[in-house]
Amino acid sequence: MKFKKTYPNYFSLIGISDEEAAQRVADTFNTMFFDEEEKIWHDVDADSACLVDTGNIDARTEGMSYGMMMCVQLNRQDLFDKLLRFSLRYMRMSEGKHAGYFAWSTKLDGTKNAWGPAPDGEEYFAAALFMADARWKSDEFDYAGLARDILRHCVHQSEMVEGGFDMWEKKNHYIKFVPETAWTDPSYHLPHFYELFALLADEEDREYWKKAARASRAYIALAADKETGLSPEYAEYDGTPRYFAKKNFPFFSDAYRVSSNIALNHIWCGECKKLSEIEFRLQQFMKTHPGCMEKACSLKGDLFDEPVMHPVGLLATLAAASAVTGDTEYLQKFWDTPLRKGVRRYYDNCLYLFAMMMLSGNYRVYLPEEA
Repeated sequence: MKFKKTYPNYFSLIGISDEEAAQRVADTFNTMFFDEEEKIWHDVDADSACLVDTGNIDARTEGMSYGMMMCVQLNRQDLFDKLLRFSLRYMRMSEGKHAGYFAWSTKLDGTKNAWGPAPDGEEYFAAALFMADARWKSDEFDYAGLARDILRHCVHQSEMVEGGFDMWEKKNHYIKFVPETAWTDPSYHLPHFYELFALLADEEDREYWKKAARASRAYIALAADKETGLSPEYAEYDGTPRYFAKKNFPFFSDAYRVSSNIALNHIWCGECKKLSEIEFRLQQFMKTHPGCMEKACSLKGDLFDEPVMHPVGLLATLAAASAVTGDTEYLQKFWDTPLRKGVRRYYDNCLYLFAMMMLSGNYRVYLPEEA
């Protein structure tokens, strides 16, 4: 497939100019990376840094790969390389069944908290690295080579490493929650990234990634509730909710990202009717069930006695859906909402910046000239 070449400023629907929207993105990035009170950036060595999960005081492959994507989008190679050095130096594992994968959590000094990976980190690492290769030159890093090596492990770990597990299920092309599991997380499904991999991964794996893109679009539609548009945080391969880590409420933190993922797929790859329908249903349902903005809920909207942990992030992802629906109510609410402050700001503000980038026209595909 061919990626779209234009990136609209959806905030223009509420009277925000391209310049105002771009400035808001820059201000958001600067607060998250440089503001002494609110930043999630943490310098580690003279040449490396990490993004801090402020709720858990650790560095995660989720946040590291998010940060690298933010930096490549906003043309900050200096910061990108600091995050990459930390990731390679402290997170990438060199032995055992997970050799070639990245440990999903470390202390802020780089000491590993875990010796297993989380596949959403690997897919964001690979996508960010491919686009870094398209945007910049580096004497230190072979960005594209690193991306291909990551993806090679993701789909061939069981062949490459004794006792290893692949990150994608070969029989259905679904990304797994972790390599050893036979279930998934709907918010990990990023078909727009897989279209990128289908162009730039090892040539022998490109058809695999095309199939993964098709499979993930179908799976996102399968897992989302047909009436509410709500998606489960974790799910079986048949789309039914999977209850994990003592959570019996399926619509919770991870699940919010599904809406943003659909939006970015729309921005990069064009209309997908079955996914667009989810965005319309979701926005309409949340308008008529405001309790789901405050409490964890079932896929039918039944409330649980569990506060929403990331309300700003939830709003950001609902606003991102406006790239599909054109809804101005959520655009205005989001524009009027500041970054979150305090202990839990990391996840909310990452989702916030991604939504700002999408909706302002500043979350783009960067490809090498030959692609």
